[in-house]
Amino acid sequence: MPFQLVATAAFGLEAVVVRELEQLGYTPKITRPGRIEFAGDRAAICRANLWLRSADRVLIQLAKFPATDFDALFDTAGSLPWEEWIAAEAAIPVRGRSHKSQLTSVPACQRTVKKAIVERLLRCHGVGELPETGPPVSVEVAILDDEATLSIDTSGAGLHKRGYRTLAAQAQLRETLAAALVQLSFWKPGRPLIDPFCGSGTIVIEAALIGRNLAPGRLRDFAAEHWPAFPAQAWAAARQEAGELALPALDERLLGTDIDPAALSLARYHAERAGVADDLHFQQRAFADLLSKRQYGCTIMNPPYGLRMGENREIEELYRQLPQVLRRLKTWSHYILSARDDLEQLVGQKADRRRKLYNAQIECTYYQFYGPRPPRPQTSAASSAAPSPSPNQPPTSAPPKSSPIQTAAFGGLRPEAARQAEEFANRLRKLARHLRRWPTKRGITCYRIYDRDIPEIPLVVDRYEDALHIAEYQRPHERTAAEHADWLDHMVRTACAALDTPRELAFVKHRARQRGNTQYERVDDQRALRVVSEGGLKFQVNLSDYIDTGLFLDHRITRSLVRDAATGKNFLNLFAYTGAFTVYAAAGGAAKTTSVDLSPTYVQWAEDNLRLNGFTGKEHRLVCRDVQEFLTSSSEIEKYDLAIVDPPTFSNSKRLDDDWDVQQHFVPLLQQVIAKLTPGGVVYFSTNSRRFKLDETALAGGTIREITRQTVPEDYRNKKIHRCWRMVVT
Repeated sequence: MPFQLVATAAFGLEAVVVRELEQLGYTPKITRPGRIEFAGDRAAICRANLWLRSADRVLIQLAKFPATDFDALFDTAGSLPWEEWIAAEAAIPVRGRSHKSQLTSVPACQRTVKKAIVERLLRCHGVGELPETGPPVSVEVAILDDEATLSIDTSGAGLHKRGYRTLAAQAQLRETLAAALVQLSFWKPGRPLIDPFCGSGTIVIEAALIGRNLAPGRLRDFAAEHWPAFPAQAWAAARQEAGELALPALDERLLGTDIDPAALSLARYHAERAGVADDLHFQQRAFADLLSKRQYGCTIMNPPYGLRMGENREIEELYRQLPQVLRRLKTWSHYILSARDDLEQLVGQKADRRRKLYNAQIECTYYQFYGPRPPRPQTSAASSAAPSPSPNQPPTSAPPKSSPIQTAAFGGLRPEAARQAEEFANRLRKLARHLRRWPTKRGITCYRIYDRDIPEIPLVVDRYEDALHIAEYQRPHERTAAEHADWLDHMVRTACAALDTPRELAFVKHRARQRGNTQYERVDDQRALRVVSEGGLKFQVNLSDYIDTGLFLDHRITRSLVRDAATGKNFLNLFAYTGAFTVYAAAGGAAKTTSVDLSPTYVQWAEDNLRLNGFTGKEHRLVCRDVQEFLTSSSEIEKYDLAIVDPPTFSNSKRLDDDWDVQQHFVPLLQQVIAKLTPGGVVYFSTNSRRFKLDETALAGGTIREITRQTVPEDYRNKKIHRCWRMVVT
């Protein structure tokens, strides 16, 4: 007569365990969350313990009955055949739980059941005492809604304890959950698999065990193996079967990557103990560097959640990086376990499927992003006659036949991208033909080619001699984050092809609405430094690391005005940036120059630009200081004949006591500048603020004329790129 058996599982994994039991040849049924019942003999107990990958324990259910008082609990417990399982010397631990029941005291329930078992065993074994010195037979009493279930635990230690993981690491994933993640994916042997946050390697180790059909419990023992009442030959037969069903090494090695070398060392150790070291490859690699040439693979990952104080910003940035990285794997499917409920918001798109799971006590979601379906292999008579897999082989998932899987999980180009690229290329070629003689006829080698001419393509393309500097301006669109990244790549490649520029010489920046000290923050560290020419002078530009390059091309004409006016003058450059105006003034014959900027980086850059052009004397002073502090300092008594003032629109630099706003502060600033100038001195004032309004009545001591139209270069179709005024001190 078969026994009533129960496989317990963590919430959300019941269906996985059902499939595993069906593959073993049993007929399971989920009776309540976390509890799957099936009928089986002693062999079934052995095979379930050895083979179940995602279950927690295998129990023998002896009784299920109403229990609203302790008498009913005691009487029913005492009537059960405990002697068939529990020897006279066995230890008898009793664990219990109660939920929504009248018998609320779990310790009292445990004592009642233990007393009934002891009395039954004393009587049936004909002994005077139970020493409890033998192998333990753990009993479970569970009461739910006044219904009690009495069971015996055949597993002992939880089934997640496979026997290969003997060293602990931080935030390890349980083996049972890792196996379920693999089985809930589209991965199967022969397809690539990567865990890019592998830690101590649990996911890829469990996948290798599945791929090779290695019984997860083959390296450990179970409680029932030590019971005298349980036949040893049943265990021997089950272990022999497990050995015979094992498959040879995988054709496709699975990959685990992580940035932590200590975790990878643990992963290799665990893989060796699990017997799958030759099936896996572990590599130290940052997630941002994830790449594979293989097709139709799966990534399965458990990235950090950022639930601790102070971690959120860094983790949010990691999650925003997910689509940018995973879009490289166009044919792959991606599976992400995370406790973050804002994952879809951070990656910019909805998952194809979600499943609620628990990682230890943490409620998580398993986000599934499906890639395209692999092409069907060519069938032949020989392959159709091949034997089907053993019914004992644990399950692997396949995409549902009705699943509409056609496009990349992350990224891809929408149909309109081809039309947009063609229009973009045509526009670039036309503009480039118009400007092609500027380097030879005008000596202008750095200029703007394209400035958001086509509304659908909000890019700015500047040529810096043989290189392109491409800036993207944010504009609403319907693309996901990954689709947009692919779209931008496509447009950059289009620009390179249209302008005969190698892709490695195109540098892309993303311009958002920025305020304050974020305006010129470092965005990369490639150090794509090069020296370019303008007006017969040399300037160092950085095409890769900052939003701006170090040379504002829209001020090309204004710089020439400064050079023409600088002969013999004492020149002042406020908010000097990289000193381009100072270089022009020095080239125009300025007697002395003073350049003031708060940033040590830009002051050093300005010095480099002066040196490039041979201006190294003491007459060229560089001051790393707040401009307003410089102007109001009592030690600064020098007078100037010519000044350029080109302030930021807004700044909240930590080095400033107060925030700077050009509209709010320009009047006192210019009044202080006028006070520093000699009679007849000239001030050029420029701003990029489109909302700026100059109140001439508030500025006494000079005449003011706006010269914006004559200072915006011809290659700038955006005539509002800046505004500029010329002020003469009376």
